[in-house]
Amino acid sequence: MKARARAARTRVPIVGTALLAIAGLIATVAAGCGGGAGAAPKITTTARAGVAPVPPAQGAYFGAWVPEGTGLHSASASPSPSGSPSDSGSPSQSPSGSESPTPSGKDAGKPGMAPVAGFEQRLGRRLDIVQSYRGWKSDFPGGLEKSVADGNRYLLLTWDGGDTREIVQGEHDDLIAKRARAVKALGKPVFLRWSRDMDKATGQKSVHTAADFVAAWKHLREIFKRENVDNVAWVWCPTARGFSGANAGSYYPGDDQVDWICADAQPGADYDYRDLSEAVKLFMEWARGRHKPIMIAEFGVPRSYGPRRAEWLREAAKTLQDPQVKAVVYFNSDEQAKNARDKRRSYSVTGDKHATSALRELATTPYFNPRNLPVTSGG
Repeated sequence: MKARARAARTRVPIVGTALLAIAGLIATVAAGCGGGAGAAPKITTTARAGVAPVPPAQGAYFGAWVPEGTGLHSASASPSPSGSPSDSGSPSQSPSGSESPTPSGKDAGKPGMAPVAGFEQRLGRRLDIVQSYRGWKSDFPGGLEKSVADGNRYLLLTWDGGDTREIVQGEHDDLIAKRARAVKALGKPVFLRWSRDMDKATGQKSVHTAADFVAAWKHLREIFKRENVDNVAWVWCPTARGFSGANAGSYYPGDDQVDWICADAQPGADYDYRDLSEAVKLFMEWARGRHKPIMIAEFGVPRSYGPRRAEWLREAAKTLQDPQVKAVVYFNSDEQAKNARDKRRSYSVTGDKHATSALRELATTPYFNPRNLPVTSGG
């Protein structure tokens, strides 16, 4: 078992903020004080406050990816055959085990929201961010996206990337423009995470090179600008692991092109146990040089950690209380598992009483509740 390292961090005092940040955040956001890494740099964004998502003045938004079968049920769900999030954005898992009480609340009956509402009941609070996944050629927004936009939550729309060279050559301009208009028509702030994990070797057939990716990113942004889409915050999101060997930083399009910098930060199936602090260490070191808010997306604790999952989440809560971290998104899914016995790629806490309790502690910590949302005991 590889050694693990923990970075001791100091908790940061919190002041609640409104859903849409105050007008003073249009250009910069005041960073919180303290934290093990010291004060965060002055944070800049190209996004329009009150129209697109901007960081909270203090603390970090809490969100999750909650496919069907992980929000309502007490036992773990089976992974999807594809091993990846649903291309269409529809639920990708089948429930198993006994059900807990039907989720309540005004949003539970909206399209796509039952799993989210059930997950929120267990956490004892409403999510700040709800994530959805869409394939490159998929139509969106669908039921879930519309439901999220209709409520008091931010939508994190993860949109798979197409062939970067084809994009730059203009072969997909009509598709991009259509999607841009659809996002604009939602009329609510949207985090747009296009072509996540672009640094992975498995995606190089369509990503090609870092230069191709950067050119494609800029092409997309130009089309969205042409369509007058101003309710989008652009989230650039490689893997945290990519900073240890794949030169993930070379895919960065530039400070004028990115609103949030992000990393997918699962600890890695090749470790018997690894703290989140170690998994994100090199990414966080790189991010210190950028005047951007950080989002940690797709972080999760493997089921293979067994009784130590709660400990892992409590240590993660300390790591994530960093003054530059402004959003965290839990990957409550087992769909990356290769089969039902693959516990190293299964991250759902559903059915794990102790892990659920620890995640609830994280989610209800004031740092991760900057909007001062009501907190209940969970259930």
